[in-house]
Amino acid sequence: MPFFHILVLAVIQGITEFLPISSSGHLLIIPTLTGWQDQGQSIDIAVHVGTLVAVIAYFRKDVHAIIMAFLRPTDNSASEGRRLGQHIIIASIPIIVAGGAVYFLIQGELRSILLVAATTIFFGLFLGWVDKKYPVTKEIGTITVLDSFIIGIFQILSLLPGTSRSGITMSAARMRGLSRSDSAYFSILLSIPTILGAGTLATYHLIQVGDAQIGLDAILAGVVSCLVAFMVISLLMRWIEKIGYTPFIIYRLILGVMLLVLYFST
Repeated sequence: MPFFHILVLAVIQGITEFLPISSSGHLLIIPTLTGWQDQGQSIDIAVHVGTLVAVIAYFRKDVHAIIMAFLRPTDNSASEGRRLGQHIIIASIPIIVAGGAVYFLIQGELRSILLVAATTIFFGLFLGWVDKKYPVTKEIGTITVLDSFIIGIFQILSLLPGTSRSGITMSAARMRGLSRSDSAYFSILLSIPTILGAGTLATYHLIQVGDAQIGLDAILAGVVSCLVAFMVISLLMRWIEKIGYTPFIIYRLILGVMLLVLYFST
């Protein structure tokens, strides 16, 4: 795959993974819109690993606190990290169960432009509706097991290309009363086990078909997506409370309409 194509795909992944605009949808439609060859699963895995490294690097203190809390279960001073880690685990259970069952079906049968257009538009409007309807009633430190589980249930919808994992989990977190910034914070941390799980499944599939080679193009894609994602996370956490979701909703609507035009004109 040409260097420029890899660079563009890695930048797109880094930008879209944690913004509520769907990274998988973009990685699906780029080859269709440009005529480029499909990047293949090895590049997909590489860019997702890159974004995973970006999350761990940006929230390294939180990740360290969670890990240390589980390594020291009797340490009361680590209760905050332990509680956050428990909520992330609870929220991850639904997609681990559902994802393992339907991942390859969705990747193979539902990767269509029409579906991406529909989910892009619908869940963009859903995010805007939720943000306006539900007031902020709690902080990240006061969420309940039920809150986490409901967010996890909603995350299952992200298996549909175009939905946006970050978008749907932010929507669910807002429904449960979290602020925009706390919703983004929990959503991004929740991506760690999700990306690990999806990456493991995809890697297993590549090994099964005998195509598990890691070339320089995959390494480049991973590094670029990591750097871009780190900057995006920083900007998102700094500005989401002020700018809200409107820019992302408008973008999703425009993108969705463009995809519908593309679908019905071909």
